Amino acid sequence: MEIQAELLVDARNILGEGVRWCERSGRVFWTNIEGRQLHALVLATGERQHWDMPERLACFSLTDNDDVLLLGLATQLAWFQLHNGLVTPLHAVEAGLPMTRVNDGRCDRQGRFVFGTLDERSSREAIGSFYRLNLDLSLERLPLPPVAISNSICFSVDGTAMYFCDSLKKAIYRWDDYLGGDARQVRVFAVLDAGPGAADGATIDAHDQLWSAQWGASRVVRYAPDGSIERSVSLPVSQPSCVSLGGPQYDELFITTAQENLKPAQLAIEPLAGGLFRARQPGVRGLPEVRFGAAFTCNA
Repeated sequence: MEIQAELLVDARNILGEGVRWCERSGRVFWTNIEGRQLHALVLATGERQHWDMPERLACFSLTDNDDVLLLGLATQLAWFQLHNGLVTPLHAVEAGLPMTRVNDGRCDRQGRFVFGTLDERSSREAIGSFYRLNLDLSLERLPLPPVAISNSICFSVDGTAMYFCDSLKKAIYRWDDYLGGDARQVRVFAVLDAGPGAADGATIDAHDQLWSAQWGASRVVRYAPDGSIERSVSLPVSQPSCVSLGGPQYDELFITTAQENLKPAQLAIEPLAGGLFRARQPGVRGLPEVRFGAAFTCNA
């Protein structure tokens, strides 16, 4: 089955990423990493909002406080208050590796924030890692292999397994013993075909199937639990970057895209690159985004 996505916001982001649906406010949030901005769209009215960031915002999480987000900035984790734009630093990340930055991130089913880093150099060496911010606000490195570009972080419906990838490799992996911590129980979940495309952001739906934005391939793929392709969503742009299922019925697939590294001739062919797209998915239901479980007391 192949479905065509439609443009929702002509955002023209350099690197749109990290899209999330907030069921409480009815907003779609996403980041333009290179533009150093957090964006939001009120789905029912079309109203748009944005907040400037002190540095590149790679990923983020909703929290139980509707005014507070947990940010994965390029070099640190921080709290962010929407009403006043106040950023409160929490943890530096890989301060000894100035060539890396935070990349993909998402909360596990237990409400802990799991994220990875990437090598920003053109050589793209596997010097990045995966981390978890626990509910006591301690930060730990997960016992997974080093990565060049961490991506595809999401979790099985029952919370026992973690999915992830290194975008330089044509595969998505599943850590079957995520809760137990035995990294020997990591296996290949799905292999991308030999054509263009790299696994980027991903999410799991209520049917325990994985949706993968495939950078460079103009598509989002839905993988069945056995790793086979169940359906594909095509886009009129080449660089989809992240996905989230939301909307009132959780049957709308939101997709961020990017203009990054597209030359003028390619941008002329892809005038909608960097936009936020939507593809309705009848018969499919997503899950509410898990919110980071530690509380932040706002003092301002």
